[in-house]
Amino acid sequence: MTAIVPPYLLARIAAIGEPRFPRAADAARATLAVSREYRPVRKRLVLSIEEPGTLVAETSPAPDRVVSDAQNRERLPGVRVRGEDDPPTGDESVDEAFDGLGATFDFWWEAFARTGIDGDNAPLLATVHFGRDYDNAFWNGERMVFGDGDGEVFTGFTNSLTVIAHELAHGVTEHAGGLVYDGQSGALNESISDVFGVLAEQHLRGQTADEADWLVGAEIFTQAVQGVALRSLKAPGTAYDDDVLGKDPQPAHMRDFVKTTDDNGGVHINSGIPNHAFYLAATALGGHAWERAGLVWYRTLTSGILSKTATFAEFARATLDTATAEYGEESEEVAAVRTGWTDVGVIDDGTGRAG
Repeated sequence: MTAIVPPYLLARIAAIGEPRFPRAADAARATLAVSREYRPVRKRLVLSIEEPGTLVAETSPAPDRVVSDAQNRERLPGVRVRGEDDPPTGDESVDEAFDGLGATFDFWWEAFARTGIDGDNAPLLATVHFGRDYDNAFWNGERMVFGDGDGEVFTGFTNSLTVIAHELAHGVTEHAGGLVYDGQSGALNESISDVFGVLAEQHLRGQTADEADWLVGAEIFTQAVQGVALRSLKAPGTAYDDDVLGKDPQPAHMRDFVKTTDDNGGVHINSGIPNHAFYLAATALGGHAWERAGLVWYRTLTSGILSKTATFAEFARATLDTATAEYGEESEEVAAVRTGWTDVGVIDDGTGRAG
């Protein structure tokens, strides 16, 4: 089960008796205790029969969004409060979730001609106001679920497009064949979601790779926290450094790979390495990062060539193969992807051999 706030961060908040964040400690303990049922969505089979000679209008696909309100209970889906043709509700969380789902849908379609999470325009479902002071947002295989935060460490999660797009990207990974949520394949699973989370935001803002901040969850901390975001693709390990939360533990290079049994083998920690490889490739190419580097990552994810237990080195080789097929062996795209993986220590030299 994926969630944007890693368990080690919640555990640290819960364990420290800190008068600065008394409500947050209780909220973190309660958040860790909540059971989240995983509900994988079955792919729909849609049959369309047209009469001979029928003219069918071709239009751009549109999202099918439904936002529900859990009313601070821990039950899903909650009460339906806004559908695709409904006006804004005035509830900030509802309307932010609705807009974030739409921006993510537009990103997938306009960048990669993908219609929604499953590629078949399945409804985009979300539930807001989950639990009381719930300090997380997660994808349960069926819908996005948002807590409101505790107000001391976390402000809430619907105001961050990188959070929304990150969690929805887990659904795309599932429909593409999946990556086992443990060890290096699990860290790749997390990294891919971080990559498409920041790309969705850059797409909405029309930013180039050089203009973007490359931060995941930049809006979810309160001003009391010494930090700018949950994670940074530009500089893993620098997103926060707080007396209570501790220091961002993400490495940016394989020499600092963290061996741990916590967090499913460090999936939220070691994802910093492939995250940084993508950042290096995207900024080397310049322009809009989703157009070339993003396309290589997307094609690699959806090609069907990845093992469910892919290591960093196997994924790196796959991205190089994809870039070669897309742009040619001598292209700057292949060179940028190779350099990205070399500079983070996943590939051992400039030839593309895995280290």
